[in-house]
Amino acid sequence: MKQPWVHSAGLDSTFILAPAFLVTAVVLTLGDSVRAIAEMPPLLWLLLIVGVDVGHVWSTLFRTYLDRGELRARQALYVLTPLLGFVLGVVLYRLGDMLFWRTLAYLAAFHFVRQQYGFMMIYRRAEQADPAWARRLDQVLIYAATLYPLIAWHCQPRQFDWFVPGDFLAFDTPIVAVVTGWAYLAMFAAYVAKEVVFALRRGGFNLPKNLMLLGTALSWYVGILVFDNDLAFTATNVIAHGVPYMALIWIYGRNQQAHDQRRTDYLLPVARLFQPKVVPIYLGALFIIAYLEEGLWDGLVWRENSMLFPAFAHLPELENPAILTWLVPLLALPQITHYLLDAYIWRLGVANTPWKTILFLNSTKT
Repeated sequence: MKQPWVHSAGLDSTFILAPAFLVTAVVLTLGDSVRAIAEMPPLLWLLLIVGVDVGHVWSTLFRTYLDRGELRARQALYVLTPLLGFVLGVVLYRLGDMLFWRTLAYLAAFHFVRQQYGFMMIYRRAEQADPAWARRLDQVLIYAATLYPLIAWHCQPRQFDWFVPGDFLAFDTPIVAVVTGWAYLAMFAAYVAKEVVFALRRGGFNLPKNLMLLGTALSWYVGILVFDNDLAFTATNVIAHGVPYMALIWIYGRNQQAHDQRRTDYLLPVARLFQPKVVPIYLGALFIIAYLEEGLWDGLVWRENSMLFPAFAHLPELENPAILTWLVPLLALPQITHYLLDAYIWRLGVANTPWKTILFLNSTKT
């Protein structure tokens, strides 16, 4: 069967599918060493959190606010999303800082779950003729691959957190994790049986879809349940999520230029960033923006990594609750906006959306 790559077998395999497998393999290989690291080394934190996690948040700019055509098409969405996100953030923080962080943690977890679902639906787009139950089973299993580790996390508290200590609710109900785990295994068995039957009919497996599911299942299970360690969780969580997203944005930008060679409809001269030879500049630009954001966080709020942000060490540490009520939601606004916008800008079920023509441009030619 023809494989439904987003761009190509090589690019998809390297930057969308492989990160989950590679980071999981590294964590497992270095198991004892990873477990022995109680606090993440500063340079590794800089790479994972600033370079990948915060960097992938800012990559959304190329798909949204820097694209004049996209802005014109969805003006209300791009104006109201950050505005409402900021107002809601201020309200939540005023009601309690933990309420703000808990809400943000669950919003982030939902976003991470939905990204894996979205990638799997992208890779199963060639299977639209399958029965509805087959599609539902795919959907249920990709959700189970992400939600089971999260449910077990809630039932058996871990020694790490999503953002801040105590942001996830904790329940002493290990039996719920056990029952959920068996249900997950049953769904996995049903999925494998379905895939074997359909592969015999089609003459082959949908390779990228199954690799996406397997990579998701492995990285989430290992990162959350096999290790009770912040480094293992952060590495698997961030790399398997952030690298594929930045690759998706780059593919979209490159295809956008190929779709219309005369296109220069950006607010900034960024079109050339989507060329293979300038990928380091694309990544470097994201890192610089992310570094500036994290520098403000560290200088004004956290004061945890001053050696990494010497230019921000002279900023005043703000502890006044009235100021933090406005400042923290403002600093968190890029990620809040990213989480909310991603629920709309990649929706496959909406008809006549030009982004699908652009994203799958290369795959339709092969």
